[in-house]
Amino acid sequence: MNSLYLKGTVRYPDYELNFDLSLPESGITALFGASGAGKSTLLRAVAGLIKPENGIIRFGETVWQDDTAGLFIPTHKRSLGFVFQDARLFSHLNVTGNIRYGMKRIRTEQRRISLERAVDLLGIGHLLDRMPDTLSGGEKQRVSIARALATSPDIMLMDEPLAALDMKRKSEILPYLQRLNEELGIPILYVSHALEEVSTLADHLVLLEHGRILATGKTGDMLTRLDLPLAYYDTASAIIEGKIIAEDTRFSLSTLSFPGGLIYLPTGNFSIGKHIRLRIQARDVSLTTQKPEQTSILNIIETTVTGLSPESKGEVMVELDANGTRLLSRITGKSASVLKLDIGKPVYAQIKGIAILESFSG
Repeated sequence: MNSLYLKGTVRYPDYELNFDLSLPESGITALFGASGAGKSTLLRAVAGLIKPENGIIRFGETVWQDDTAGLFIPTHKRSLGFVFQDARLFSHLNVTGNIRYGMKRIRTEQRRISLERAVDLLGIGHLLDRMPDTLSGGEKQRVSIARALATSPDIMLMDEPLAALDMKRKSEILPYLQRLNEELGIPILYVSHALEEVSTLADHLVLLEHGRILATGKTGDMLTRLDLPLAYYDTASAIIEGKIIAEDTRFSLSTLSFPGGLIYLPTGNFSIGKHIRLRIQARDVSLTTQKPEQTSILNIIETTVTGLSPESKGEVMVELDANGTRLLSRITGKSASVLKLDIGKPVYAQIKGIAILESFSG
């Protein structure tokens, strides 16, 4: 598989970013970390907005920078779409005009995505005659994404595109971002410091801290690694991906099958065969060494303890394996002692709360 290869150094008077990594040339890759970690700097290096020292930026077979060969391709000649935190629409153009401006960047014979296709994917057909100052924040950002998409890019770069929006507007836009990747197959490099967004969107995750790459890997694996800080956030979570296999209309429950067993969900907009992504927070998983019989908790999964890590305030983070799917459970140190938890011990995970993050096609 081809990849996006990035190498170089970016220096500022009080800051330095060093990177050398290879990322998948498909799916959604999140650059995640706190403010000042280097996420946006790395994204701008890919875009050519800054030039890293000793840099190599290669997308598949296309080289955008190679300092050993004296090669640097400017931003406007790189086949990419860039979406900023603020929409940056042209105030004198209506929505159609803004999108057509993006299309002017490329020759007609190079256009793979029509204006109509971009409009349909972002659900903005009813906004085409509107001026930017009449749009909500979420609408502006959808137009901004459509404008970037209209350049028919090989890759989309998004620098915290939802940061300025409230939760309601974020939830409106997330499905459109998922749809872009699923239906067009255009890879997305996505900057965020919001774990909820990353959990929902990203297939692959790059964790940055103070200008260095801490780790990179599949999102589900990264979130549950006890050697990384992600497992100790207040919202520490695991991801389960599975398929809806049954619906109980009497109790309004859907049954999701995944390699570790079955999960029962409140019935939503799910059809049999639908692929779903769930986030399960560590604080919502309790443990027992014997399978409970009389309990209100429906979701009980057989697991094995694969890791233990003490936290502050007498808490322990427990890493669990459910037939290849990793889970986390945050319990008290006393509970861990009473249960005599150790690596390899079989336990039952009782899941009390579930967030439905993403619906995949299929």
